[in-house]
Amino acid sequence: MTRKRRLLSGMRPTGKLHLGNYVGALENWIVLQNDFESYHFVADWHTLTTDYEHTRSIPENTREMVIDWLAAGLDPVKSPIFIQSKIKQHAELHLIFSMLISSARLERNPTLKEQVRDLDLETRLTYGHLGYPVLQAADILMYKGEAVPVGEDQLPHIEMAREIARRFNFVFSPDHPVFPEPEGLLSRFPRLPGLDGHRMSKSLGNTILISDPPDNIRKKMRQAVTDPQKVRRNDPGRPDVCLVFTYHNRFSSEAVPEIHSGCESGALGCVECKQRCADNIIAHLGPVYEKRRHYEQHPDEVAAIIVDGNARANEVAAKTMAEVHDAMGFG
Repeated sequence: MTRKRRLLSGMRPTGKLHLGNYVGALENWIVLQNDFESYHFVADWHTLTTDYEHTRSIPENTREMVIDWLAAGLDPVKSPIFIQSKIKQHAELHLIFSMLISSARLERNPTLKEQVRDLDLETRLTYGHLGYPVLQAADILMYKGEAVPVGEDQLPHIEMAREIARRFNFVFSPDHPVFPEPEGLLSRFPRLPGLDGHRMSKSLGNTILISDPPDNIRKKMRQAVTDPQKVRRNDPGRPDVCLVFTYHNRFSSEAVPEIHSGCESGALGCVECKQRCADNIIAHLGPVYEKRRHYEQHPDEVAAIIVDGNARANEVAAKTMAEVHDAMGFG
């Protein structure tokens, strides 16, 4: 029997997830868990890189996010769900890896440069933020992750993890490599933009949450921006530049050609188009919404899933660190 490759991925605990999280990452995890030996973690230490002042919100945000994972279909039997900070070996491996990479290499990270610019961090970039790709490498390699589902912006981090794995193996264990070189798996569907056309973010107030009840989804979709040239119902539209049509592409399946044609001809007005889109999103998320209600009413079940995931992750981490110590001669 062919061994399944091991997959590792995580999210920062931001609370309830939105459609962008669902389409860009979570939905992909659910598909991949059938083909990989998957591990998924709450990246609570990574939250400290940009929001260390608000740690007290992490437990509640973790709980809400894990409920969304479970409601969407992540199977904790197939895919252990654990919390990064509960597996202390991550910190030790991060420390070891930090000795194998230069600060100049970290400063060349294009994703970091974008974050520094977007968050205005030029004069207050922390040591931890500069080195967070090293912690990310430790997260992946602790479980000997061979595949990591990511967006394109995270590919530089996967390359850095590959470099660190090669460096460790070359220095400490050239004849019997300890770590694989992980591969980035790009998401099947790009992240959805927010209802205003910008990056979907709860801080911008432009999201649809996967936990939103139907009336909220309909209300929010009515606010979505459309083709600015389609002012009246019978005006011909340009679906390929319309935000709502982007949502249709994901949630309206076989109706997409008809919607595209109706928009271009002017036969389909924006109000009706938004209503149809909202109805399709509601239908798609219906089972998720019901399953979420179950976990909300059974918090002990969620807690038990996390405890089990922590134990299973800790077992793998202990084994990996024993190999690391042996390779380094720490004994």
